[in-house]
Amino acid sequence: MKLVFTKSNLNKAVGIVMKAVPTRTTMNILECILIDATTNEIKFTGNDMELGIETIVEGEIIEKGKIAIDAKLFSEIVRKLPDNDITLTTDSNNNALITCEKSKFNIAGKSGDDFSYLPAIIKDKMITLSQFQLKEVINQTIFSIAINDNNKMMTGELFEVNEGTLKVVGLDGHRIAIRNIKLEGRSDDVRVVIPGKTLQEISKILNADAESFVNIYFTNNHVLFEFDQTMVVSRLIEGEYFRIDQMLNSDYDTKLTVNKKEMLSCIDRTTMLIKDSDKKPIIIGITDHSMEVKLNSAYGSMKEELAIDKRGKDIMIGFNPKFLIDALRVIDDEMINIYMINPKAPCFIRNDEGTYIYLILPVNFNVY
Repeated sequence: MKLVFTKSNLNKAVGIVMKAVPTRTTMNILECILIDATTNEIKFTGNDMELGIETIVEGEIIEKGKIAIDAKLFSEIVRKLPDNDITLTTDSNNNALITCEKSKFNIAGKSGDDFSYLPAIIKDKMITLSQFQLKEVINQTIFSIAINDNNKMMTGELFEVNEGTLKVVGLDGHRIAIRNIKLEGRSDDVRVVIPGKTLQEISKILNADAESFVNIYFTNNHVLFEFDQTMVVSRLIEGEYFRIDQMLNSDYDTKLTVNKKEMLSCIDRTTMLIKDSDKKPIIIGITDHSMEVKLNSAYGSMKEELAIDKRGKDIMIGFNPKFLIDALRVIDDEMINIYMINPKAPCFIRNDEGTYIYLILPVNFNVY
């Protein structure tokens, strides 16, 4: 096999498929990138058996063939080569010669026949949305999922399509993030749970172009994303997702409207007095026309007042400041509505259109 690439095209392709290469595995072949030029296209593939990525790479095929090359080593070599055309040549013993200007690397590869190809996906149920929409909806919810897998379902996000609306939900037991998007074009009804790792890696690949689209196909066990000459296939998380509707109470005793940027800046300032090991909550006191934010930690204390518009009862309630910051950062509205019932019940940040809902559980606190 003999292929020629520009460095930018090769670097971009390697960066895309590297996201599906496992950091640890007992199967050495999965530590490789498959380079397949047996047809008239050059395809790069990474596959950790849970997440697989295949992308078509622009390049010149002088001699056809395929090989599996250690992904980490290949990535490092490509990244550090001069900014010029790169030639990849292989021999019958699966040795790879990589040349660029006066640089030459000779590395051992593996037979491409031993590599696990992506599973074939039946393109039945599907939805289409822009890359901008998908990237945005992931970033607006993914922070709410659980990091560990004590409860596998919490490490993924619900993608539910019903009557042309996509609902994306992430939760970790302390908070819930919900975004609703009205879809255009074909949208089959589905309800699946996609691993958070898959969505995080896709978000890194997507561009912010509202004119470029992603086709998403669903089967009982897999989801397939197609965009920009790239395919991402992932296993779904099996099981029944949490019934969150019963958690979304529309009742409230206190409603306040506040400037989002001012509230975010205020709460962000409190974190200067909190270390990672410190679980100190912020205390928010709501009275007529005023929100008082207080924090008292081993490093000092802080108090700040914000102007608000309030309806209903006064309330004093405690929160993990990080949970509020995460939600506020991804809301674009200048003014936001916050709904509360009592110091033990969840608070809701939501807009009148219902395009976003953030539920945050309060924490216990000592009055000071």
